[in-house]
Amino acid sequence: MIRTEDAVRTRVLVVDDSAVARDLIERGLSRDPSIEVVGKAADVYAARDKIVFLKPDVVTLDVEMPRMDGIEFLKRLIPQYPVPVIVVSAVTAEGSTKALEALDAGAVAVVPKPSSSGGPAAFQDMLTELADRIKEASKVRIRGPKPAVPAYPRPKSRIEWAGGPPSRVVIALGASTGGTTALRTLIHAFPRKAPGTLVVQHMPPVFTRMFAESLDRESAVEVREARDGDAVRDGLVLIAPGDLHMRLERAGDGWKVRCQGGLKVSGHRPSVDVLLRSVAEAAGSRAVGMVLTGMGRDGADGLLSMRRAGAACLAQDEGTSVVFGMPREAWECGGAERLVPLETAAEVVLEHAARIIGGGGHGE
Repeated sequence: MIRTEDAVRTRVLVVDDSAVARDLIERGLSRDPSIEVVGKAADVYAARDKIVFLKPDVVTLDVEMPRMDGIEFLKRLIPQYPVPVIVVSAVTAEGSTKALEALDAGAVAVVPKPSSSGGPAAFQDMLTELADRIKEASKVRIRGPKPAVPAYPRPKSRIEWAGGPPSRVVIALGASTGGTTALRTLIHAFPRKAPGTLVVQHMPPVFTRMFAESLDRESAVEVREARDGDAVRDGLVLIAPGDLHMRLERAGDGWKVRCQGGLKVSGHRPSVDVLLRSVAEAAGSRAVGMVLTGMGRDGADGLLSMRRAGAACLAQDEGTSVVFGMPREAWECGGAERLVPLETAAEVVLEHAARIIGGGGHGE
């Protein structure tokens, strides 16, 4: 039997300009016997040197840093030292915006700092979440971010879609690490009246709303954070709210979504598995599901449920995934019938949707 003290622990470097925050994070993480805080840094220059010499397995990073912010640091760091970086950011408008930029720059996850009004319990919850994300991140190999999609306002897609409300087919997408960039690439290619689309991206509250708003500004389709009871319609992409599960339900001759709390499923809330299982039940063969880049296996069982219900089921290929964990699990369990490169994903998804409704539906 291997004793806890003999097991290999995950080595963590804590980077934060606040000495108080550094110490609190160190003390909190050190209570977990599987984590060892090997160093702390007050700015990114000290962090760079410690990454080289200490070789941590995971780095926690506050993006609002002096001298050089965390975004620029990530853009320089990841190509040279592809270490998993978890952003620990304040839940403010500025902090949330920078956290989203950090995810696009290669960070693997974001964990929100609690407000001062939350008290010790909120901070302890944050430390528990951070420890869980650290242990997940230590198991993956980071490839580095793909080139970001230019943020042009509402471009015209080259893909046409002859759809019309209400949606006759549902598209369901799930993503985690690297998903913000992957979803931008895919959704930016959707035409204005693309089939109703539901998205779960592992992300905390506030961040999901800001992510939806940024996608809405840049895309031909309407994108917003889902609200309980929203109808699924062509031309609308609904992002599951952080900390709420999103499920699909029948509503007359169409569908609506339910956004509710509950226990974490497959380690997450919102969970890709929860969404995809509900799509299998409510839409059956009138759906297209795709699992995108991410750590872990959330979405694999849900995609398998969709495939058994007759839906078209896809997963992102290894070559274009930042982390091939979720797509690999979906492929190996039989949930995905095909692995698809990100650059052709939108076209393939719409081709399947067109076949489902029984017409040509799209083209150049």
